[in-house]
Amino acid sequence: MAGGSQRVYKQRIKSTQALKKMFRAQELIAASRIGKARARTAAAAPYARAITRAVSAVAAHTTVAHPLTTERTTTGASRAAVLVISSDRGMAGAYSASVIREAERLVQQLQSEGSQVALYAAGRRAVAYYSFRGRELAGQWSYGSDAPTADASDEIADALLDAFLAPAEEGGVDELHVVSTQFVNMVTQRTRVVRMLPLEIVEGVSAPDEHEVFPLYDFEPSPEAVLDTLLPRYIRSRIYAFLLDAAASELAARQRAMHTATDNAEDLIRTYTRLANQARQADITQEISEIVSGADALASA
Repeated sequence: MAGGSQRVYKQRIKSTQALKKMFRAQELIAASRIGKARARTAAAAPYARAITRAVSAVAAHTTVAHPLTTERTTTGASRAAVLVISSDRGMAGAYSASVIREAERLVQQLQSEGSQVALYAAGRRAVAYYSFRGRELAGQWSYGSDAPTADASDEIADALLDAFLAPAEEGGVDELHVVSTQFVNMVTQRTRVVRMLPLEIVEGVSAPDEHEVFPLYDFEPSPEAVLDTLLPRYIRSRIYAFLLDAAASELAARQRAMHTATDNAEDLIRTYTRLANQARQADITQEISEIVSGADALASA
């Protein structure tokens, strides 16, 4: 019986060592990619700030009622689109679960306010979550969440813009919300909800100094044409920034989760090794006892 225990512990040690190697490999892969992901996020920031300032200037110096900057008034129930940005792969701890949990909270809030919700999912984890529960998705993408491309972000942004600009009778939406993860540092990644449309320009615009003189702007060919050109580019840049930020957050979460998993595997290996040694010692003790008992029996005979 004790010999059987030894075999069980040895098998567990072997399987845990295999898992440890896999966890360690995933940790090293995430560590090698996190630097590039953070660099891409930083490289995209200047363009995002510049286009934000441009859109801010147009919005602040014109009274044009553009569809992307004007609140809609609907006679019936309003419709809101919610884009959930998750990961394509697991092994990242609670990264995707936190995003989905925040998205569910947002959906309940919108529904309590009387809005119909159209769900859009970016990342296989979110797609699998809603598909398993039979929830209809208005759009879904698997885009390589740890290394998103500009083409993938443009595809997502264009689909959301089309849904926002479509008439209500054709399934158009009145609002667009994005649920994603913001990279703060290697330890902290925050889940955030941003209302993208109608446009709320709240980032990248510094508070004006009280003595600052604002420049005068002249728009060519017209403010409407400038907004028609700038705003779609602005939405695409914001979606791309969300995807890049989420990629850095995912890699940081995966590196941290795999480091913890590696440490736990080492603890299990030490525990199983100690138990296996105890079982081996019990086997030796039992064999010695049997030998001594047999010798005593022969001597007595």
